[in-house]
Amino acid sequence: MTPLTCISPIDGRYFTQTQSLSPYFSEFALMRYRVWVEIEYFIALCELNLPQLQSFDKNNFSILRDFYHNFSINDAEKIKNIEKTTNHDVKAVEYFIKDFFAQNGWQEFSEFVHFGLTSQDINNTAIPLSLKEAIQAEILPTLQNILNQIEQKGQEWRAIPMLARTHGQPATPTTMGKEWLVFAERLKQQIQLLLQIPFSAKFGGATGNMNAHFVAFPEIDWHAFATKFLASLGLQRSYPTTQIEHYDHLAAILDSLKRLNNILIDFARDIWQYVAMEYFKQKIKAGEVGSSAMPHKVNPIDFENAEGNLGYANAIFEHLSAKLPISRLQRDLTDSTVLRNLGVPIAHSFIAYKSLLRGIEKLQLNEVALQKDLDENWAVVAEAIQTILRREKYPQAYEVLKNLTRTNEKITQKTIIDFIETLDLAENVKQELKSITPFNYLGKF
Repeated sequence: MTPLTCISPIDGRYFTQTQSLSPYFSEFALMRYRVWVEIEYFIALCELNLPQLQSFDKNNFSILRDFYHNFSINDAEKIKNIEKTTNHDVKAVEYFIKDFFAQNGWQEFSEFVHFGLTSQDINNTAIPLSLKEAIQAEILPTLQNILNQIEQKGQEWRAIPMLARTHGQPATPTTMGKEWLVFAERLKQQIQLLLQIPFSAKFGGATGNMNAHFVAFPEIDWHAFATKFLASLGLQRSYPTTQIEHYDHLAAILDSLKRLNNILIDFARDIWQYVAMEYFKQKIKAGEVGSSAMPHKVNPIDFENAEGNLGYANAIFEHLSAKLPISRLQRDLTDSTVLRNLGVPIAHSFIAYKSLLRGIEKLQLNEVALQKDLDENWAVVAEAIQTILRREKYPQAYEVLKNLTRTNEKITQKTIIDFIETLDLAENVKQELKSITPFNYLGKF
């Protein structure tokens, strides 16, 4: 198998961009995290000082942890071979670990591997653990990088006047930097909301009540144990549960990522439009072509690529967040196959984030185009003039300006100045009005 023969573009065309996510969302990764959880669970049982485990040498804990830290492709293939017999992926992991115990002469303790658990105790711990690590190590730093780039450009262009457009039509002027800082603030707030959502896990036995644990050791507070165990992994325990995690917090995380992606779709479309309006030019890279037929083309492909991947990611995020919290009675299997696709929308988001970073880096502000657009739209100062006329209690100020500007004739600087001269106002007020231009009517922020 090579990237050229992969069905999914995540592992094909875009593999070089997404391979850093493989340690979190691949089949190999899921196996590694399952082994991780099983081993740490066994260690936690040992630390309970159960009579049956008191003779297990605690010096072996480092050997056990090395076992999952050094988990290899060869180890994963061993699990797959076991699964051919068990036809059950988590049971295959259990047998794989028991084989390791046998190799080390620990057979007498092997029945405490996966003790009292159902497969979802492992899956619903391994998956949020992998998601937490992926978001913290890959997604949040990349989003923060985008935020930093947008904020930097916003500050750099903070004072550059720009014609605003509402409903696609010329409107009260703004600045290029302020419009970028709007996106920075939106991203900042949504990142903060994402950080507030806990990574929840389920750990409660076959139907959530720790039945097997309590029947074997009724004197132990197994719910307290489970809560403490998950906290040691940086996870919050969901309780009470059915056989599976509620997925409500997971749905909230996915919805949060979807909102972040929506902001970035909005950003990508706006920058695409600014490029089309020639407010930005793009750096030309030697050897690149924009069209197989039109040699002159320099297309905003990075923003288009980002928009496409973000839209695709959001469609899957939406399905996952809507489907996962719903399960028949104490559990059905529909969550299993769906959860295996958790990395897909995250990978498409990741592709988009990197495209946006490339696109931003290529942008070159074209102040000539910005100034030309402002100079051709003097009608936008009508708001400022009518507001001052209202201040001066000039009768029907809005209507007077509407009659001037709401025509099919072009409004120029001369049109505005000639109009001001016709007004029955003090000379100092007329001068005040004449000083207003599309280049300085910018407000403050």
